[in-house]
Amino acid sequence: MVVDVVMDQLDWVHERISGRFARSEPRARAREYVSGLVAGVERKNGWTLAEQAGEVSPDGMQRLLRWADWDIDGVRDDLRDYVIEHLGEPGGVLIVDDTGFLKKGIRSAGVQRQYSGTAGRIENCQIGTFLAYAGAGGHALINRELYLPEPWIADQDRCRRAGIPEGTEFETKPRQAMAMLARAFHAGVPFAWVTADEAYGQVKYLRLWLEAHDAAHVLATKVNDTLVTTGGTEARADELLADLPARAWRRLSVGAGAHGPREYEWARVPIRIGWQPGRGHWLLARRSLSDPTEVAYYVCYGPRRSTLLDLAWIAGTRWRIEECFQQAKNEAGLDQYQVRSWRAWHAHITLAMLAHAWLAVSRSLVAKGEPASPSRA
Repeated sequence: MVVDVVMDQLDWVHERISGRFARSEPRARAREYVSGLVAGVERKNGWTLAEQAGEVSPDGMQRLLRWADWDIDGVRDDLRDYVIEHLGEPGGVLIVDDTGFLKKGIRSAGVQRQYSGTAGRIENCQIGTFLAYAGAGGHALINRELYLPEPWIADQDRCRRAGIPEGTEFETKPRQAMAMLARAFHAGVPFAWVTADEAYGQVKYLRLWLEAHDAAHVLATKVNDTLVTTGGTEARADELLADLPARAWRRLSVGAGAHGPREYEWARVPIRIGWQPGRGHWLLARRSLSDPTEVAYYVCYGPRRSTLLDLAWIAGTRWRIEECFQQAKNEAGLDQYQVRSWRAWHAHITLAMLAHAWLAVSRSLVAKGEPASPSRA
């Protein structure tokens, strides 16, 4: 049954994106590429994917990524709609984060020595900014952008050699996040909250933009972030919580971790003046049980009726995108590419995201006990 559901979903996925291809050859090869990404081969590159498809050289797979006539962003939108069709719900969460792709050399689009959260240090790498969707039935990546550091934008010859579209301007990762969220909003993606780590949460123009779109959010921020209090003054995040009594902290679990329930102590305080009707602003804090000096902070905006558990749960949901990265890299070859150009990066990443979405939806259907279509049952 599991195999039937998985293969049935591959057929549906391929049919959904078929209109994005001008010719039958790349359309068929895209199916082989996606299915090869989840096959049990050690390294998923042009050679191994071609061998998996029964081809004698990687030329066809490389042509699919580099030159073939197909709408890469259209496929991105198709995979988003596929995820929402199966995993979408009014209480869904949109999650922003970036991940690094270690690379050698200097020719790959956007590559340079820069901090990679994946490696936990400065490495020669590319950085991709991603948007994930999490619902009760599963989670998957639904959008992506390659981050281009400022030195790249300043070197137009280098950009041209890497196939970066002429006129591309520098965008910070939070700006890329805003563009991806705006596309999700415009497409009518159902969600209740947005969440992200402090690399995004400390950026005040992103918080103001989300509030302007009335998008409820729980965003991690730094200990020294300055916030407006309910009295109209400014204070650091740690100062706002320094005098909270012990009874203000509650021990909560916000889901299962690798070693059991993720339990912390949580507290919140109201912030800001002039709340809009039905909306509220809070500073949320998460404190380690084993080391009370280890505290994480979150700036929150959302329905006034939101409880401490509601906010803590959304903060914990951010880890779903880390699971997406791990699954997409381990199971769908997200980071196993040998391409250098802007277009080829987006083509591979989009097809790898599609492969991961296919697996995520298949898992959801199997968990629900839904059968394959009659043609496969």
